[in-house]
Amino acid sequence: MKSITVKTLQQRFKLEVLAGEEQMHREITRPRAHRPGLEFVGYFDYFPMNRVQVLGRKEINYLHKQTEEERNLHIGNVVKYHPPCFIVTSKQEGLKYLMIYCQQEGIPLLRTDETTTEFLGKLDAFLVQALAPEIAVHGVCVNVSGIGILLRGKSGIGKSETAHTLIRRGHRLVADDIVVLKKLSSQTLLGTHNETTKEFLALRSIGLINVVRLYGRKAFQDETRIVLDIELSPWQDQALNNDLELEPKFTEYQGVRIPHLEIQLQPGRDVAGMIEAAANSWYLKQQGYSAAEEFMKRIEGEMK
Repeated sequence: MKSITVKTLQQRFKLEVLAGEEQMHREITRPRAHRPGLEFVGYFDYFPMNRVQVLGRKEINYLHKQTEEERNLHIGNVVKYHPPCFIVTSKQEGLKYLMIYCQQEGIPLLRTDETTTEFLGKLDAFLVQALAPEIAVHGVCVNVSGIGILLRGKSGIGKSETAHTLIRRGHRLVADDIVVLKKLSSQTLLGTHNETTKEFLALRSIGLINVVRLYGRKAFQDETRIVLDIELSPWQDQALNNDLELEPKFTEYQGVRIPHLEIQLQPGRDVAGMIEAAANSWYLKQQGYSAAEEFMKRIEGEMK
């Protein structure tokens, strides 16, 4: 199971440490944070104790209005489950009683200047991505006109060279050789690099190039949502399907189905141009347009 430490979270969001500084190595394993509400009144049937607990103005104001005995009871009920950490938003004050409990139980207590709504959105997005299940595949990941594409094929088929041509045409490299695929949801697959190969593209007979140094910052981006899986393969006579609209095919990664296309290579064939066409065609289909359907309507109109 993937995890990050509370220290990583604290550094990422520049959080102030109020208590439990010696326990910053504690691990966070669940995405999305939780705001304890019913738990303060003793209802714990569905308490997600493994999640980061966020205390906004509503929660802190409620605790402030309780008697010392009531407050100690409410806080004690939550703290005894030892969640990874507590984060107080909006730089709220008067937290001495909470600091004492967290220090005694060894739970980090952190604070941010941001409002609860603003912070929760950023926190959940970060946790979902940081803790997403991931696999590494051999290939190249590019972003073509805002559309994430995974290029696959046998070693030496020309994936990196094709990516280089796309970069020269104004598109962006995400990862070369090793592509990390993160499952953010049942329908969302994120492609990124493994840090080691970040910004590098390996070209046979040339060697490694740094696309940012060579072509500028616009030639690279850290990640992209994968919406097309394109396989580059050797040319085979009579093997191509020339129907007006190919039967949809899919490749599955971690349970996420991605539309799949095969492009066969032949000397003189503009592979980069075909990938651009595939990306634009996919976009138009998302808008409800099909060139094949329009063509058939024209044929039917001529026959009337």
